[in-house]
Amino acid sequence: MTDSSSEDTALDGTAAAGTPIGRRTVLIATGATAAALAVGAAAHATPTADAAHATPVAAAAVCTLTKEMTEGPYYLDGQLVHSDITEGKAGIPLKLTLTVVDDDTCAPLDNALVEIWHCDALGEYSGFVGGNGHSEPDDGTFLRGGVLTGTDGVAKITTIYPGWYRGRCIHIHLKVHTGVTLTSDGSFTGGQELHTGQLFFSETVTTAVARISPYSTNTVTRTTLAQDSIYDDGGAASGLLTLTALGSSTSSGYAGALTVGVETS
Repeated sequence: MTDSSSEDTALDGTAAAGTPIGRRTVLIATGATAAALAVGAAAHATPTADAAHATPVAAAAVCTLTKEMTEGPYYLDGQLVHSDITEGKAGIPLKLTLTVVDDDTCAPLDNALVEIWHCDALGEYSGFVGGNGHSEPDDGTFLRGGVLTGTDGVAKITTIYPGWYRGRCIHIHLKVHTGVTLTSDGSFTGGQELHTGQLFFSETVTTAVARISPYSTNTVTRTTLAQDSIYDDGGAASGLLTLTALGSSTSSGYAGALTVGVETS
């Protein structure tokens, strides 16, 4: 299998060995930037009436581009299209709301496939179990998959808060595809890949999560955001999620939100 350290050597916009990254760029913003949203949109040509009227998201996106990030060594083709990717994996609930918009018009992208993959609480990826030193069942599909956006550009995915493995901070991998064809086995094929990136987590929240089982049983030294070789301290523009507690305790879980703007032409 591929050693996870190969991902650590690749910086933003540079693929791990043997994994080419396109030249497309991506906008990423969160609701925390709402005050500046209209200003960013106004800097561009006025969208069509239909695009501007389609949804509040269209008028609320910040049209600023940032580099893509490495795919890493753990991507697997042909994953399932489904909204809950946990497959019974133990961990703190994480409910993601990812809104995909066109970076030029700020209009939401309908019917775009938002695909994610990440490790479990012990730092193991499906299809590569054992890479972080733990022995567990491996079906090749847990914590992998994606959903199609609606007319509002929103993709909602239920998963767990990721764990960590040697050399990387906690993160989720992300791809955005358009024009895919759904297959009879519940997967997808074809289409165009518009974006490859990563999602990151508040160090304050991660510290609290790391104290709770099963995360606390992961004995591999955790790399922080500040120590990570991929995350560039760019906040939302570099994929940092806005996290909201789902309850009064850490174990209740979190909602994670981000607006991802992609270059469509």
